[in-house]
Amino acid sequence: MTGRAEEKRCFALAERLQKLIAAAGLCSRRTAEEWIAVGRVRVNGETATVGQNADPETDTICVDGVPLTPPERRVYLMLNKPRGYVTTLSDERGRPTAAELVADCGTRVYPVGRLDLDSEGLLLFTNDGAWMQRILHPSHEIEKTYEVTVAGAVENAAAELAAVRSIDGEPIAPARVRLLRKGKETAELSVTIHEGKNRQIRRMCAAVGLHVKRLRRVREHTLSLGALPEGGWRELTADEVRAFEQEK
Repeated sequence: MTGRAEEKRCFALAERLQKLIAAAGLCSRRTAEEWIAVGRVRVNGETATVGQNADPETDTICVDGVPLTPPERRVYLMLNKPRGYVTTLSDERGRPTAAELVADCGTRVYPVGRLDLDSEGLLLFTNDGAWMQRILHPSHEIEKTYEVTVAGAVENAAAELAAVRSIDGEPIAPARVRLLRKGKETAELSVTIHEGKNRQIRRMCAAVGLHVKRLRRVREHTLSLGALPEGGWRELTADEVRAFEQEK
């Protein structure tokens, strides 16, 4: 191989430093750029610059003096979380955790967002920190759809929920609400939101006098829960993972 061909090969293998740091799960790309700008990143002993490329196979990349370790195999999972499981890696009160249900996936993964103890349905897990940050960042407005069974004065439940613009004095974006079925004292609604404030749907329901009997997340962006059994998990396909990179 000629020297010029070798140079081209090395350039092709090199990637922007911020991308390599994010891929290692340390932070988002934007945060990595900030770290580079303030001199926290060095390549082969030299202070790195924003926009610099590096090849993790041949270059020594250090963040705060600690070598950047090669990323492990990236894992992306979808769990159908049952009610009664907390969305943490461990629980000081000894309650069962959603992480226990995916413990046999072969590597340590982390929940992307949360579902509270009494909520169920679609919950993502990954060991890809950059991908997680992208999904969770409010600017990307990832839509989430829930099927919610409510009790109380349900005659105009869908319209009342769709009209909620604040909860506990905090402004919220309007939800899309659709009536799925209605009984005399209960109704099942489809509620789509993209902000994901803490216990948002339960608080919205409380604001209009409705009691939540069941709350189940069935869709996140383009990903649907489908027929995945309760307590079961599966890996996302490459297309499903890429879809979250193209949400806008």
